[in-house]
Amino acid sequence: MGSDQHRVIGFWKGWSIAVGCAIGSGIFMMPTMLAPYGLLGFGGWLVAGAGSILVALTMARLVKRIPKTGGPYVYVNEGLGTFSGFIIAWTYWVACVSAIAGISIAFVGYLGFFLPQIASSQIHALLASLLLIWIIVFLNIRSLENSSKFQLISTLLKLLPLIFIILLGASNFNVNNLPELNPSNLHPISLIATVTTLVMWSFIGIETATVPADNVINPQETIPKVLIASVITILVLYILVSIAIAALVPASELLDSSAPFALAASKILGVTGGTIVSLGALISTLGSLNANTLTAGNLSLAAARDGLLPSKFVILSKNGTPIFTYLLTGAFVSILLILNYTKGVVNAFVFMAMLSTLSTLLAYAFCAIAEFKFSRADKKNLQRNNALLISCGTFLYAFFAIWGAGIEMIIYSIILILIGTPIYLFKK
Repeated sequence: MGSDQHRVIGFWKGWSIAVGCAIGSGIFMMPTMLAPYGLLGFGGWLVAGAGSILVALTMARLVKRIPKTGGPYVYVNEGLGTFSGFIIAWTYWVACVSAIAGISIAFVGYLGFFLPQIASSQIHALLASLLLIWIIVFLNIRSLENSSKFQLISTLLKLLPLIFIILLGASNFNVNNLPELNPSNLHPISLIATVTTLVMWSFIGIETATVPADNVINPQETIPKVLIASVITILVLYILVSIAIAALVPASELLDSSAPFALAASKILGVTGGTIVSLGALISTLGSLNANTLTAGNLSLAAARDGLLPSKFVILSKNGTPIFTYLLTGAFVSILLILNYTKGVVNAFVFMAMLSTLSTLLAYAFCAIAEFKFSRADKKNLQRNNALLISCGTFLYAFFAIWGAGIEMIIYSIILILIGTPIYLFKK
C-alpha cells in the first residue's frame, strides 16, 4: 500500500481526474454527431447517463472491496484470476496510450487556430504533439501532487466554455432552431441505441478515479463519492450544452460543422466567441491528456506488482511515482504519433481511438462479472440482491454499447487480446 505521505488526492482532485478524463475532445464534436437524430436523440444521453451510473455503482462497490491502485485491472485480477486480469491490464493500457495519442492530435488541431503554421506543416504538428506529450509525462514523474493540482485547475477551466455556451443558449434561446422530433425516421428504439453508442464515448473515463487508489485519502469512502458526483456533473453539463447549441444553431447548419461550439459562439459574439471556445477546447484536451497519462502509469505499476510485468515497472522515484512506466508510456505514444504522421497510417489512428473505447467497455463488462461473483459469496440480504442486480445491469449496458460499435471493431479487440497473450505466457 502507498504510505500516507503519498496520499495527496482528496475528493476534488479525484473528481477532477474522472471529469477531466471524460470531458476531452469528444463533447466538442457531439452536437454535430447528434444533429441527424433530432430531439429524440436526447434520449440517448439519458440511457448513456443511466448506464454510466450503473458502471459507477459497480466500481464503487469494487473499490470498497479492494482499495488498491490499478482500478479495473485489480478488480478483475482478484475476481476472475490472473489471465483475465492480464487481458484488462493490457487492453486498458493500450486504451490509455491510444487516447493520449489521439487527444494530443486534437490539441494540436485546436492550436492551429492560433498558430496557422502548425496546422499547415505536418512536421511542425508532429513536433508540437511530441513536445506536449513529454511535458505531461515529466509533470507526472516529478510529482503526483503537482499532476493532480494541474488536473484540478485544468478541469475547472475546461468547464468554463461549456458553462459559457449554456449561458449563451439560455439568453438567446430560439425555439425555431430546435430540430424535429425524429427527422431520421428510424425506429425509436434503434435510434436511441445508435445515439447511446455515440454519446457513450463522452462518458468513458469516469472509472479512472479508481486507478490511483494508493494515493487517494481514505479511498473506500472518497472514490465512490467521486464516481457518482462525476457522472452527475457530466450528464447535467452534456444535456444542457446540447440543448443550448440546438437552440442557437439550426440543425441544417450543425450537420456540416466541424466545430459546433465555435459556430454557436460566433453566431452570437463573432470571432471573439470562436476564440474563447477554441481556448476552452485547448484547456479541455490538456486536462484529458494529463488524466490519461496518470492512469496509464498507475495501471502498469499495479500489474507489475502482481508479477504480470517485469520488476523494472515497480521502481518508484523519490516522489513515489512509477518513473519507468511513465517513460515507456511516453515512448509508445511517440511511436504512435510518428506512425500517424507518416501518411497512410491515419486509418490506424482512427482505429486506435475506437479501440480505446472498446477496451474500456471490455473492462466494464469484466468488472461487472467480477462484482457479480464477489456478491454471490456475500451473506444473503437486500444489499446483496441490489449488488447482483446492479452488476447484471452494468454488464448488459457494456454489452449493449459493444454491440453498438459493430462487428469489425469487436474482431479488432479479439486480435488485440491475442497480440498481448504471448507477454502473459512469457511472464508466467
